[in-house]
Amino acid sequence: MERLQKVMARAGIASRRRCEEMIASGIVKVNGKVVTELGTKVDPYRDKIVVDGTPLIPSPRKIYILMYKPRGYITTLSDEKGRKKVTDLLRDVPERVYPVGRLDYDSEGLLLLTNDGDLTYALTHPRHQVPKTYLARVKGVPEPAKLEQMAKGLVLEDGPTAPARVRMLESREGNALLEITIHEGRNRQVRRMCDHIGHPVLRLKRTRFGNLTIGNMRPGQYRHLTREEVKRLKAGLKNN
Repeated sequence: MERLQKVMARAGIASRRRCEEMIASGIVKVNGKVVTELGTKVDPYRDKIVVDGTPLIPSPRKIYILMYKPRGYITTLSDEKGRKKVTDLLRDVPERVYPVGRLDYDSEGLLLLTNDGDLTYALTHPRHQVPKTYLARVKGVPEPAKLEQMAKGLVLEDGPTAPARVRMLESREGNALLEITIHEGRNRQVRRMCDHIGHPVLRLKRTRFGNLTIGNMRPGQYRHLTREEVKRLKAGLKNN
């Protein structure tokens, strides 16, 4: 619930002060009743608000969702092959949201979805260098020199990569688990980097995006970000 004058101002009716004057003058109705008391609380998505005979159309509510994307789902909103989309997993979200960046069909892990176009643009813009951390199970066990090469930057077919943070967490049954943090958003970048050093990815999971982490979520689960999380996410962009 929000104050009526705030809802009106955000919808572009007028300035907050002018909206207060309009309410006091008796030209605003909520659910068919004239409202003149300033500070009246309304739900812009459920209450019918009419200003001087014209229904108010609320600005879209901003939605921020953190999802554990399972393997076998695409992050685009349409697919000529008819494959499952990450938005198919959203059961109680009437708003239309879009993935921030992408995560491969065969990859899993943290995916942010929102209808906040400005934030999406900022999070994916190279200038902000938003860090993304992955766990990559790779074939074989890379030598330290190869990991150092990856960390300093590789020359791929679409140009050199920026320095990355790379460390080996374990080796098991002849394969290694790497933790890789990059600040770019190229298509299938982590997979291509691992291919380049001769250790292709067997399984890839994104665990962190900016200051958001996957925590103990399971594939297919999702939750709305808290106001504090959104605030910290935006603050992190200002500090880059």
